[in-house]
Amino acid sequence: RWITFEEKVEDSGERWSVPHVPALFLHSLFQLRTCLQKGTMLLDLDAASFKEIIDKALSEHSEEEELQPAQRERLAALLLLQPRHQPTKSLLQLLTELCLSPCRSRSHDCPTGNPSTATSPGQSEPSAQLSKTPLKEQLRNRFRKKVPRGAEAAHVAVGEVEFLEKPFTAFIRLRRGVSLGSLAEVALPSRFLFILLGPPKVKAYHEVGRAMATLLMDELFQRVAWQADHREDLITGMEMFLDELIVLPPGKWDPSARIPPPSSLPPPRRRTTTDPPDQQSHGNGDMAGAGDRASPGHPHTGEELERTGRLFGGLLRDIRRKAPWYGSDFSDALHPQCLSAVLYIYLATVTNAITFGGMLGDATANMQGVLESFLGTAFAGFIFCLFSGQPLTILSSTGPVLVFERLLFSFSQDHSLDYLEFRLWIGLWVAFFGVVLVATEASHLVRYFTRFTEEGFCALISLIFIYDSLKKMLSLADTFPINWQYRLDNVTSYSCTCNLSSPGNDTLSSPLGPLQVQPLRPGRWMTGWDGHKVSTHDSSLSPVLSLQPPTTPVGLSRTQCLDRGGHLLGPSCQYVPDVTLISFLLFGGTFLSCAALKHFRSTRYFPVGVRKLVSDFAVILAILASCAVDAILGLETPKLLVPSELKPTNPARGWIIFPFGANPWWVCLVAAVPAILVTILIFMDQQITAVILNRREYKLQKGAGFHLDLLCVSLLMVVTSVTGLPWYVSATVISLAHMESLRKESETSAPGEPPEFLGIREQRLTGLAVFVLMGVSVFMAPVLKHIPMPVLYGVFLHMGVAALNSIQLLDRTRLLLIPAKHQPDLAYLRHVPLRRVHLYTIAQLLCLALLWVLKSTTAAIIFPVMV
Repeated sequence: RWITFEEKVEDSGERWSVPHVPALFLHSLFQLRTCLQKGTMLLDLDAASFKEIIDKALSEHSEEEELQPAQRERLAALLLLQPRHQPTKSLLQLLTELCLSPCRSRSHDCPTGNPSTATSPGQSEPSAQLSKTPLKEQLRNRFRKKVPRGAEAAHVAVGEVEFLEKPFTAFIRLRRGVSLGSLAEVALPSRFLFILLGPPKVKAYHEVGRAMATLLMDELFQRVAWQADHREDLITGMEMFLDELIVLPPGKWDPSARIPPPSSLPPPRRRTTTDPPDQQSHGNGDMAGAGDRASPGHPHTGEELERTGRLFGGLLRDIRRKAPWYGSDFSDALHPQCLSAVLYIYLATVTNAITFGGMLGDATANMQGVLESFLGTAFAGFIFCLFSGQPLTILSSTGPVLVFERLLFSFSQDHSLDYLEFRLWIGLWVAFFGVVLVATEASHLVRYFTRFTEEGFCALISLIFIYDSLKKMLSLADTFPINWQYRLDNVTSYSCTCNLSSPGNDTLSSPLGPLQVQPLRPGRWMTGWDGHKVSTHDSSLSPVLSLQPPTTPVGLSRTQCLDRGGHLLGPSCQYVPDVTLISFLLFGGTFLSCAALKHFRSTRYFPVGVRKLVSDFAVILAILASCAVDAILGLETPKLLVPSELKPTNPARGWIIFPFGANPWWVCLVAAVPAILVTILIFMDQQITAVILNRREYKLQKGAGFHLDLLCVSLLMVVTSVTGLPWYVSATVISLAHMESLRKESETSAPGEPPEFLGIREQRLTGLAVFVLMGVSVFMAPVLKHIPMPVLYGVFLHMGVAALNSIQLLDRTRLLLIPAKHQPDLAYLRHVPLRRVHLYTIAQLLCLALLWVLKSTTAAIIFPVMV
């Protein structure tokens, strides 16, 4: 059978082979051409049943060549026998047959009385006649799921018969597709048939049949076969097929080897050229080629970025473009995949809000903290998803904005200015400048963003995610130090007690030197200043020491001891369990589990539906598994802490920031200067992320909204500035993770053919649900507190690595380390000299390093200008 690729029934007769590219003998193609030239050909035959087709084909053949009536009857009877199909069985059916196989081996033990007669696949049952209606086995065949919608079946029947002296060949095309009863493996309409029967002295019938089937699966020959009016048209189509034929020399490969299907196939319209397709994948993320920049469908040159020449013209066009899709933005979200995306992005957004909220609190003396980060993310994200042009974008605090906040707070402290009031005026100016940019259609400048800029910015943000996740994990070694000095043999000398006595009275004299008084139980050891260990039962000790009453009440914890003014004594007081070790195991386990489960879709295990479900919920399953491991072990790993009260982090501030009163009047004018830098930062960060999300390879159908998105971000600046909440802009990595979690693929695909990428599930509901959950997270603290932070840092690392793998820069960086003869066959390497590719890559890496250095120093305020 053929659906794009060939499958054979194995010699055991019980299973289909793996799909493979058919390898044909050149001689069989020449024989097929001869059959088409000399055999019977019926084009646009009007018939409703297989018997009617056979009768007309035999009648036509009898007129062209002498065919005896007896031979004709025997041929008709042979062709009308029921073929023995090889059904695709489920695992349950195979297990049932395995259990019943001992019964079937002995006829007298079987319930039915007679053992079944096995025949080879493709052979006919000895007495069964072809049914005019589909059999129940055809209707229940699981293989039907692999057949694309609207497909038709073509039948190729070849074989050797002893009563023929000359081959009987017929090529038939029906006027319309009709159901031929039980002829096909699955119940499908049929239009093309090819029959080749001949005497046993000719041995190539099987290969000729394979050649015919391969021709019928060729897209170009299909068009010819559909439109052919004469025999010569079919011969011309076959000549076109032979013109493209590639011959493998004998002795250089194994003809019995099965060539695996390629990862991607060229479109039929481009097969006549040797140039690679423009959209061939250059990297792991299916980045569009450089030639796509000039194509009409690319966002860079699409109507979204064309100037209208009118004030707010681009904004009005965005609204008109997105308005018809607004209803479907909610109905398209009714899919289980969206639930997985909501949980995944919610946990990622919570982790991001806590991380940036903590850093903002450190940088601004808690003028903005974790609670402000939660509320601001929930409010700004909800409003943006409700009204924006690209609702798949996720708003968040970003590293460059955090750097600016830190510098602004330091400047305000140094010049005795009120930080929040100064920040309010900067935010108002930024909102004004943003509206001006929208009115003047400044977003058309996005068309000048090239791959160089996009990849550099995406790589920077991805590396920030990777660096921050590793930095957070390494900082655990300070909070939970690793016990390098712990020795199992010295366990009897480890103790820690609480001493509530005054520091001047906690030593006594003894013959062995001054001793530290420790309230030990009988049998424990006390250590002298000279290092000698003495038992509390040792008779050489002073009677005063042995009768010294304990200075510590029994059962005091470390916290209670310190609260009472005591101090800890003993070599094990600094001991903590190896929380750092288990945290790193959870961190690495979560990251590896996310990657493995995400790629589970492309494995061979379990049915397709199970693989898709596991892949869609990969991150959630990884988080649940890691949380279960943590709960079973019971160690005190750092957990997710969510604010439980709705009050400002810093009690000195309120929820509304007043524009006047704390600073001089001229501050409102001076604030326009730093506002220009923030405007550049917001514009670049927002629009570069929008360009990345609206790439052509994502196959978005509802269009972009560059002007509308910028307007939403600008107006949100007003609200967040007045309420003292953090500023928000599109988060590149989380938005890319959101897009990847909503990928749509074809439900059916031919055996051996990967599922076709259909696009992204474009809707607003997942983003809205994420930010609603963010808002109610304050009330979910009892549940969220069981999630270990190392698990969420592992999700952070997964998002950063996934975003980094989606850009071509990573592939070209690998080329720097691979010798030329071992480099992969990438399309751009066929046309661009390798030294030019390396020069381009090195220039990108140097610019990326410069941006990283700027980000890490006090010069980070000029970061947007450098971008």
